[in-house]
Amino acid sequence: MPYCQVIVDIASEDVDRVFTYRVPEGISVCPGMRVHVPFGRVARMEGVVVEMADACDLPPARVRAMTDTLEDYPAILPELLELAKEIKRTSFCTLAQALRLMIPAQMRGERISVKTREFAVLAVDPAVREQVASSQRRAPKRERVLRALMEAPDGELPVEELRQRLGDCRAMLAALSKMGFVRLERRETMRSPYGAMERLAEKDPELTAQQEDVLAKLLPAVEAGKGAFLLYGVTGSGKTEVFIRAVRRAAQLGKTAIVLVPEIALTPQMVMWFRSRFGEDAAVLHSRLSPGERYDEWRRIRRGEVRVVIGARSAIFAPLERVGLIIVDEEHEQSYIADNTPRYDARELARMRCEREGGTLLLASATPSMRSFALAGRGDLTLLQMLRRVNDRPLPEVHVVDMRRELAQGNRSVFSGAMLAGLKSCMDAGKQAILFVNRRGYSTFVSCRSCGYVVTCSQCDVSMTYHSSERVLRCHYCGQESAVPTACPECGSRYIKYFGVGTQRVEEEVRHHFPEIPVLRMDNDTTRAKDAHETLLSAFRRGDARILVGTQMIAKGLDFPNVTMVGIIAADAMLRLPDYRSAERTFQLLTQVAGRAGRADSPGEVFLQTYDPEHYAVEAASRQDYRAFYEEEMRRRRRMLYPPYTLLARLLYEADREEDARREAECALRQMEAFFERRSYLNKFVVSLRAMACPVARIKGKSRWQVTLKIVDKPICQEAVGKMSEIAQMPAAGCACVCQVNPGSMI
Repeated sequence: MPYCQVIVDIASEDVDRVFTYRVPEGISVCPGMRVHVPFGRVARMEGVVVEMADACDLPPARVRAMTDTLEDYPAILPELLELAKEIKRTSFCTLAQALRLMIPAQMRGERISVKTREFAVLAVDPAVREQVASSQRRAPKRERVLRALMEAPDGELPVEELRQRLGDCRAMLAALSKMGFVRLERRETMRSPYGAMERLAEKDPELTAQQEDVLAKLLPAVEAGKGAFLLYGVTGSGKTEVFIRAVRRAAQLGKTAIVLVPEIALTPQMVMWFRSRFGEDAAVLHSRLSPGERYDEWRRIRRGEVRVVIGARSAIFAPLERVGLIIVDEEHEQSYIADNTPRYDARELARMRCEREGGTLLLASATPSMRSFALAGRGDLTLLQMLRRVNDRPLPEVHVVDMRRELAQGNRSVFSGAMLAGLKSCMDAGKQAILFVNRRGYSTFVSCRSCGYVVTCSQCDVSMTYHSSERVLRCHYCGQESAVPTACPECGSRYIKYFGVGTQRVEEEVRHHFPEIPVLRMDNDTTRAKDAHETLLSAFRRGDARILVGTQMIAKGLDFPNVTMVGIIAADAMLRLPDYRSAERTFQLLTQVAGRAGRADSPGEVFLQTYDPEHYAVEAASRQDYRAFYEEEMRRRRRMLYPPYTLLARLLYEADREEDARREAECALRQMEAFFERRSYLNKFVVSLRAMACPVARIKGKSRWQVTLKIVDKPICQEAVGKMSEIAQMPAAGCACVCQVNPGSMI
């Protein structure tokens, strides 16, 4: 008698183990299938079969029978089942939580179903169709239905289309069906996420010499099913064409490919490029799809109907078989790291999938992460370089504008004189421009000029941002809104002033200086609607607007041939953040946004406004000199013992009362100190261990404390991370706790 070992879909440590069930006669089950099982007092609980067995050591009376299967195929492939086990091991989560990553969320609880469409099919022999239609002249509505079907391809039409043409025809169809003239059928139909997506040229461009050099090293690895590469290519060097050729070679070998992009904004463009070459062989997965679209794309992938999947972080779990290539574009982006449980790094999972499934890994960026470039330096990744733009187009000329001098000369506006002149020159030439500011809203904070009071969020320890279009103050952490005060709540003064610059303010200033020029703004406020990214970017690409104002979602990967000028409003806005990666992120962002200019035949110009022009990140970005920045930044990290030389982990406690968060954090600190006392061999690797309030002490009304550990990054030191994860799962009175390793943000 067959038995199955099942992980029930409950995210609790108490049930994080397999449970044995008897497989009833007549039901076929294999690992990876989703099943219903009785569990405790619950008659039907969802679970996943992880193993099969021919025998069971338990008494027969204690083994219950599984109920049924949810699909007639394994929803989770064997390779993804093993990946889930690895996530459980490295992320210190339950296997049920890891398995949830492998399927669309709406499949759990059967909250999504197959969409069907009713068709009317002509069921009479072609030779007598005219005779049949004529026989219905006394019933003109039935005759019109028959003639519409006779004119349709294959003699069939969706019922809804017939209804749109002829009005309500349900009774006529029922009558014709009863007569045997028409057959009504319900058919599965797929929900498409592509809509009216524009298509680019389908012809292959001629490869450049450096593209050919890169492919000469990459394609043999794809053919052999091995290898891990880092492609360092300057902006505009043609990395995407390398991706397309490598994916095509994998497809020719009968293999599949995954292409990861960091931003939802980049997905439509990448999908356009791939669907232009691969058509229906390309699928897309990302969080902005509707549940139905995501479910149907997932099913197309699982059925083996596609060769390449393009998507954001979660696309790494695409149910593709025979994965031969995984590409991680803009690999430096922090968005590839999921900070919440289960925590994972999509780049690391890409490496694991390639190693397990015989695939090739390709990381790519114009500004590689410190870690990846260091791995390439020691040989763990093979470095591929593309240091020239396509057709040897020059990199844009960068003008660094010292805003301290502008201020000394009395210029207090958003734009320096040089940037305004550059923008005017660009508009006069009939070209397009991008203006980048890494803050949405109108002003970053509102303050009283008499006493210095800053309007802060009552739920978070941060200033409120003014949004001029709604005339409200909004917190970008919890979303709370409030009216703009007409007088200072602290001293009663009416000298309320807006400080800082956001996207709305920049948009307003552009419209003031260039009233006849159409402008688009792209930030989280304007891209909330479905397909908003694609709509805005398509409009700009068509030339419906000449100036695009936006946040970092427009800073990388996008290709607009007519853009010749880029303006960076506040280049050093990220330099002072309480994060050891602030210089790296500043350099990457400045270099990436500068790379949007001059990507076609016309040369580009970049105006970089800063109050700290001497900072090494700003200087290197102005020269677009990655290696100079890398060397300086690695010297700093070696000196300060920051990753990649060490590993950072933290326990983040959040509570309604500060004393609760502080108490639990200090208790956790004592447990970690005791842990290191018992394992003295780890002490020599510990750089620091402390408890403290978070830099942003309150978010969404919760007080926040943290325990931070900086430790040398060696395999043996994972014991310490495991202990922190264990502490995070312990009950904490009045607190929520999460364990984060090298978190994307330390605020």
